[in-house]
Amino acid sequence: MSLFLFAIPWLGYEYVWEMEKYLRAGQERTLLGTVRAVATALHERPRLFDAQASYLSVEKGRDLYAYPIVDPIRLDGRLNDWRQQQHALTYDDNYLIEQSPAYQPGSLSFSHMVGKYRDYLYAYFEVQDAEVIYRPQNSLRIDRNDHLQIAFTTPAGDFRRYLIATTGPGWLTPYELDTGESVSGIRPLSPEPRIQGSWAQTRQGYTIELRIPLELLGSKLSFAITDVDKIGGEPVATIGTSDVGDADTLGTVLVPSPEIEQIIRGLGHTDSRIWVVDRYQRVLARSGDIRNSDGIWSRNVSGEDEQGWFARFEHKWLHPLYYKVLTRPPKDFIDQFYDVAQLEGSHIEQALTGEAGSDWRLTPDNKAVVLAAAYPIFIEDEVMGAVIAEETTNGIRSLRNLALEKLFTLMLAIMLLGTLGLFLLASRISSRIRRLRDQSEQAIDEQGRLRGSIEPSHASDEIGDLSRSFADMVQRLGQYHHYLENMSSRLSHELRTPVAVVRSSLETLSMEDEGAAKSVYMQRAQDGLNRLSAILTNMSEATRLEQSLQSAERQPFDLAEVVTGCMQGYQLAYAGCDLQVSIAHQPLEIEGAPELIAQLLDKLVANAVEFATPGAPVLVSLARVQRQAVLEITNQGPLLPEEMAGRLFDSMVSVRAGGKGGQPHLGLGLYIARLIVQFHQGQITLHNQSDRSGVCVRVSLPI
Repeated sequence: MSLFLFAIPWLGYEYVWEMEKYLRAGQERTLLGTVRAVATALHERPRLFDAQASYLSVEKGRDLYAYPIVDPIRLDGRLNDWRQQQHALTYDDNYLIEQSPAYQPGSLSFSHMVGKYRDYLYAYFEVQDAEVIYRPQNSLRIDRNDHLQIAFTTPAGDFRRYLIATTGPGWLTPYELDTGESVSGIRPLSPEPRIQGSWAQTRQGYTIELRIPLELLGSKLSFAITDVDKIGGEPVATIGTSDVGDADTLGTVLVPSPEIEQIIRGLGHTDSRIWVVDRYQRVLARSGDIRNSDGIWSRNVSGEDEQGWFARFEHKWLHPLYYKVLTRPPKDFIDQFYDVAQLEGSHIEQALTGEAGSDWRLTPDNKAVVLAAAYPIFIEDEVMGAVIAEETTNGIRSLRNLALEKLFTLMLAIMLLGTLGLFLLASRISSRIRRLRDQSEQAIDEQGRLRGSIEPSHASDEIGDLSRSFADMVQRLGQYHHYLENMSSRLSHELRTPVAVVRSSLETLSMEDEGAAKSVYMQRAQDGLNRLSAILTNMSEATRLEQSLQSAERQPFDLAEVVTGCMQGYQLAYAGCDLQVSIAHQPLEIEGAPELIAQLLDKLVANAVEFATPGAPVLVSLARVQRQAVLEITNQGPLLPEEMAGRLFDSMVSVRAGGKGGQPHLGLGLYIARLIVQFHQGQITLHNQSDRSGVCVRVSLPI
């Protein structure tokens, strides 16, 4: 039964985990529905994809991607306000466009990236050049120095070229070139004030920052850095993104589409992060943050804001206990696709083939599980891109944790209530058992005498049956004990008349026949009759004493005086025994009956003398110990049997093998002594001496 009860919470726990699997499947279907709805809003809108439709291929380094810039860039030649420099591409000898025999491999390279901020395209170039050659102040030539070339097509499709050559660090002035001639030997046409920038010299070379209005740019853009190693010298090498001499050789630039961003942002899918990519998997637009994209379940969890004392108690005390086992969905996981220019994944490849797809992935730090779904965008039955939506499973995990919290709280409440119920039941059972035990102990005293009865219980359970059985047993024992207590007095009463008849008959016979009086048989009959009379006297003595103690009056008296008087008589009565007396020379006043104390001394001294080794002294001492009068009687002789230590003061118990001179002993002497000591509210003990030489009886009476 216990195992079955423990299996119920385990089944609930497994049920919650199984429900999480179904919730994940539901989340996957919901997310597929989301991307399908977004893709439907983008279907058959060729204007959004016209700039990308003519791309035959996308090549890294040649085709550029403008990353969204969050904060404004200050054009000062310093790159510390570019927060996404990890996306910069490095251009080296692999991107050589032109070179002369004087070029030393590795002597020229640069890092470069572009970004979009509002209506401008920003670009920076960090050039590694050992010799920086500036344009002379009065020179009309702009190609006999280090310079930057820019080439792009306009939104109307016109080809434009610009060259930047500066006389020193500072603000830049681009010059528009004639697109029909080469750079060498031409003269500048006119400056272009709409393109702005700054040049700064560094230890490794120089840096250039540019800002180009997006209204000037079409879909093609290329940059090239030309190196000159001496003033007025010929160019040594040109490295760039692509050849800037012809429109057909230009690379492309992909600027995130504000129209698409506006569309997906206006759809209101704030529970997912939405991407729109072209057919080359480059990001056209993005909306949402994966760290806050937990799905529709997150709103359900966050919406349950319970109030009240129990909610505060649960949050403060129970939740820390629960989350020793559970894990909270993290918000600080690593998002490797936070600001990428190109997305990858099997679900995207599947969507670009015309079919919807989904994928599960772990974040690099293994803290979160991300669900991604993709759906193709069709224009005239041709796939032009895909919509990707991403969510974490944090919402489902939060729901799972909430369900487990409720389950744990319910389990804890049931366990507490069950424990409380079992505790109350056990307390009631134990209290009834203790009450029955107390009644049993109170019904019988230490000597086995019945002092009361047990009140039977009216309950119908097993303890009630046991109580009624005990009550009936004590009642029957009481009747039997009463019969035993009265048996001695009845026997004594019933036997005295026959004994008196036998005694008178023997006396008459001895007077009538003197020969019969001297007969051995007559003597034996007389001895047996005397012994029978002594037995009857002893049997009635204990009964009479118990009856007399009930009506005895207490009075104060000097215990030392009583003991002294009795010991004087014992020294005469037991002249053959060495009685040594040591009594305190101070009054020891107690309350009780002096005649009973004398009877107590009769029994104790008689036993000590009887068991004492011949010739050995019997020591009797009386002294005051704190608030007690302590009487000790010690003799040298046989030791007490260990197995009889707790029974010597019981009625009808004796350690004698036989009485001296044939006197009968019924084992009532120490029993009478105990009754007298208890009447005086004292204690009596009997033990062997520590040196094993004899026995000592000790009586303590309150003063």
